[in-house]
Amino acid sequence: MLPIDLSGKRAFVAGVADDGGFGFAIAKALAAAGASVCVGTWPPALGIFETLLRRGKLDASLAMPDGSKLEFENIYPLDAEYDSLEDAPQELREQKRYRERGDFSIDGVATALREDFGDPCLDIVVHSLANGPEVDKPLMQTSRHGYLAAHGASAYSFVSLAQRLQPLMRDQGAFLGLSYLASQGVVADYGGGMASAKAALETDARMLAFEMGRGWGHRVNLISAGPYASRAASAIGFIHKMIKYYEMNAPLPNALRAEEVGNAAAFLCSPLASGITGTVLYVDKGYHAMAVPADVGGLIDSLTSG
Repeated sequence: MLPIDLSGKRAFVAGVADDGGFGFAIAKALAAAGASVCVGTWPPALGIFETLLRRGKLDASLAMPDGSKLEFENIYPLDAEYDSLEDAPQELREQKRYRERGDFSIDGVATALREDFGDPCLDIVVHSLANGPEVDKPLMQTSRHGYLAAHGASAYSFVSLAQRLQPLMRDQGAFLGLSYLASQGVVADYGGGMASAKAALETDARMLAFEMGRGWGHRVNLISAGPYASRAASAIGFIHKMIKYYEMNAPLPNALRAEEVGNAAAFLCSPLASGITGTVLYVDKGYHAMAVPADVGGLIDSLTSG
C-alpha cells in the first residue's frame, strides 16, 4: 500500500469561507492525510464562517472518513488584495467587518503564523483565491481598473503569498494554486480579465517553480479544475450551463466532485509528488483533451439537413 502521508506537516489554505468550494475540499483532504490545517478567510465572510462553525451548521461537511471532525488549527482574516495593511484604503480599514480583525493583509497572515507557530512552521501553502469585479463583462467592456483588479486578486496574490510565506517554509515545501481552462482557450462568458489572469497565474507558477526550486527546494504546481457550482462560481451566472456542457462532452461524462480536486491536491502536496513541479494538473474529467464537442456529428447533421 502506498499511502498519502502528511503527518507532522502544517498547511495554510488561503480562500476558505464556507464548505462549498475547492479550498474547503483541499483543506479537508490535507487533514485526512494527516496535516494540520490553518485557513485564511476574506474578512467580510469571516464572521458568518465562524458563526456557522460555532453553531455546528457545517458539522456534516466537517465529518472525516475516520469518523472524526475536521478542526482548523487556526482561522486568519485575509484580504489578499493587500500585501501590507498600509496598502488598504483607510475607509476599508474602518469598515465594521475589517476594523476588528487586525492586520488582514498577506503580511499580517505571515506575522500571525510566525507568532503562533514559530519559524519555520509551514510545509504547504494553497492559493484558492480568485476575484474579478467585472467578470460578468465582456473583455471589450472591461475597464482598466477591473482588468488590473482581476490580475491582482487572482494572480499576483499567489506571487505575494510565495514571497511572504517562503521564509516560514520548512524543507521540501509545496505551493499549490487553482487555475481554469480559460487560461488556454476562449470561455466566452468568463470576462473582466479573468481569463488572462489565469494565464498569468500559470506563467507565474512556472517561474516560481524554477526560482523556489533552485533557491529553497520547494515545489510549485497548479490544478486546473473543471466547472463546479461553488457559491463563488454560481455568482458568475453561467456555471450550471458549463457543468452540463462538460457532462455532455468530457471523456468521463459525470459532474466533477470537489473531493476529486481535494484528493489531487493532497497528492501534489505530498512526498509522492516529489518529482513534480511547474505543472498544471487537469482535474476536469478529461475535458481539456477534447478538440471538438463529443456530439459534433449530430451538430453537423443538423446543419446540413434539409
